[in-house]
Amino acid sequence: MKFWDIRSPNEPVICRMEHSHWVWKIRINRFHDQLVLTSSSDSRVILSSIPSVSSEPYGHMVNDDAAITTTIEESVNDKKLDDGVIGKYEEHEDSVYAAEWSSADPWTFASLSYDGRLVINKVPRKYKYKILL
Repeated sequence: MKFWDIRSPNEPVICRMEHSHWVWKIRINRFHDQLVLTSSSDSRVILSSIPSVSSEPYGHMVNDDAAITTTIEESVNDKKLDDGVIGKYEEHEDSVYAAEWSSADPWTFASLSYDGRLVINKVPRKYKYKILL
């Protein structure tokens, strides 16, 4: 999986290899574009967080005027989320050809494998709060 900056197309900004076989689908979350979902013929779905190429600046959703938010910010946001895998889902027994984010909930996604198995998962809560706060 490669991420490019169109201002300098000579080389990718980031190149990641989490799967051991062909990647069939890459989906970026519409609401939080640092969340990237991939499905592959290695029977896995991988959820990655790539904040280094996100359009959301780090900590932009924090309201500095609220005392409660400041307390939460200190406890959760002091550990910035780095680029990397935040979830590996291995519930499928065959190649996973489709993966999609929910249109109703930005934290829910589904995957469909060749054998017809549909699996629904959510972004882990601890990563959800690191993104939001």
